[in-house]
Amino acid sequence: MRKKRILSGMRPTGKLHLGHYAGALENWVKLQEEYENYHLIADYHVLTTDLDTSRIYQDTVDMVIDWLAIGLDPQKVKIFRQSQVKEHSELFLIFSMLITANRLERNPSLKDQIRDLNIQQTVYGHLGYPVLQAADILLYKGEAVPVGEDQVPHVEITREIARKFNNQYGDVFPEPDPLLTVFARLAGLDGVAKMSKSLGNTILLSDNSEIVKQKMRKAVTDPQKLRKNDPGHPEVCVVFSYHKKFNPAEVEVIDTDCRSGALGCVDCKLNCSSKISTFLEPVLQKRSELENNLSLVLDVISEGEKAARLTAGATMQEVRTNMKMG
Repeated sequence: MRKKRILSGMRPTGKLHLGHYAGALENWVKLQEEYENYHLIADYHVLTTDLDTSRIYQDTVDMVIDWLAIGLDPQKVKIFRQSQVKEHSELFLIFSMLITANRLERNPSLKDQIRDLNIQQTVYGHLGYPVLQAADILLYKGEAVPVGEDQVPHVEITREIARKFNNQYGDVFPEPDPLLTVFARLAGLDGVAKMSKSLGNTILLSDNSEIVKQKMRKAVTDPQKLRKNDPGHPEVCVVFSYHKKFNPAEVEVIDTDCRSGALGCVDCKLNCSSKISTFLEPVLQKRSELENNLSLVLDVISEGEKAARLTAGATMQEVRTNMKMG
């Protein structure tokens, strides 16, 4: 039986952190066994909020190293840069004729981004980035898109555009279904926001054990637990949330000992640091191998782009034929 096809990706932001792992990469590694996966390096999408392209190439390489180190298998998935498959731009142009500006302005994710990034003037490309996402997905005839609930509106726009094209020109595109995933949002070390490199509250997938230990010392804990013997409230402690993800076997004991005052924050952090470093150990080893053989990484991207161009070219030939423009 043919596997269903998935398109998912990330903007190239350089080295990734535990939040990326919990929120997407862990799921991608599982999905590669069940689906035919295309993984997009969304370098054009960077331009919607930042025109500085000076680090895009290096950030791309660093991000792909993390993808491979965490377990994405290039024998099972295709990894490629959006900018190197020109059909993305062509299909984006066509799709932009099939949706109104008013519809895009109602996109709740756009409103959230404008608020969070304090954007004063919205550029045309930012308004239309869900249309580019639709082109990204439908160019490969993606049948499922792994998303959290906050991204469902983007998938709905993609479905609307696919429907409009098919009704106007004949069936070419599937209407992809959102593959709802319970993304684990890891709080940052500051405890007030999700992990973000711009906020300096992350543990990177490339951090060694000493760096992890240093960062964990600064992690926010229960503000009411001032001394070791004070009873704690683990449900408000960011370190306890990391234990739940990376040390599930001890969670029950840690919960009990924290509440009773038997466990102090210093020992709790050291234990958590150790478990995170144990998790990262094989990732660091794989990263080191890849960093010392960058040609392998570049080959993975190159081969992925060749495969992506074949698929994208075939789709665009169908599009042009149906539009009587081929």
